[in-house]
Amino acid sequence: MGLRREARELALQILYAIDTNPSATLRETLQNFREGQEVATRVRDFAEGLVLGVQEKRKDIDAAIKARSKNWTLARMPRVDLNVMRVAVYELMYRTDIPKKVTINEAIEIVRRYGDKDSPAFVNGILDEIEACAKTEESSEE
Repeated sequence: MGLRREARELALQILYAIDTNPSATLRETLQNFREGQEVATRVRDFAEGLVLGVQEKRKDIDAAIKARSKNWTLARMPRVDLNVMRVAVYELMYRTDIPKKVTINEAIEIVRRYGDKDSPAFVNGILDEIEACAKTEESSEE
């Protein structure tokens, strides 16, 4: 497994922990993961960068997901699916150094591993719509 895949999976675990224990601060959650897991510094740094980015832009990220989720509220979505999408949407919207197709493929592979049998299609559909919207916005800016 590549370093970035490992980091994305770690970011998923951290975001999931944040969702399931909202009384803990972001700092406490990150510290618990630092102490509880031995990972390469590059993996930890990339994962924490994703988590911090998602948390900083969470309102916009969740709005983008919600706008493309027909008949689904964020509260009804499985936590794994939602947090995989949050990481991917953060990358799609704010990380121009990562190819969009790589982001989507990574999200699908991760949700295939941690989600249920319907998760890959659900996540792929929403991320494809967000990516298509981003392409439209980019071409209108040119």
